[in-house]
Amino acid sequence: MIKQFNDFAANERTYLAWLRTALALIAFGFMLERFDLFLKMFEKTVGEGRLPITGSVGREAGIGMVSMGLLVILLSTGRFMSTTKRIRSESDQPYDTRGVLVMGGVFFILALFILLYVSKILTIV
Repeated sequence: MIKQFNDFAANERTYLAWLRTALALIAFGFMLERFDLFLKMFEKTVGEGRLPITGSVGREAGIGMVSMGLLVILLSTGRFMSTTKRIRSESDQPYDTRGVLVMGGVFFILALFILLYVSKILTIV
């Protein structure tokens, strides 16, 4: 039997949940980028110039979402490795809230980014 198996398994499940979240962010970023292409093609074929779509908001939003997903992968990997090291050590260590605050900040920026993106889309239509 592996010593502290439950702790290691819980740490791994948490890490896999973060990876799943990061992959969802990356997939959503690709979808936003493709949606911008869809809007441009829609304007050319159906709109005949009546739909003024300016800039490439979807492309920038997609790149931002993919970047956020990659950042979540990096942060969650670091947190996984740090937690694994803490589980293996025999000494008592205090709980560090820095990682939680950083991840909370990342998701706050993500929510703000989505809010600004949606407000830009609503003003275009």
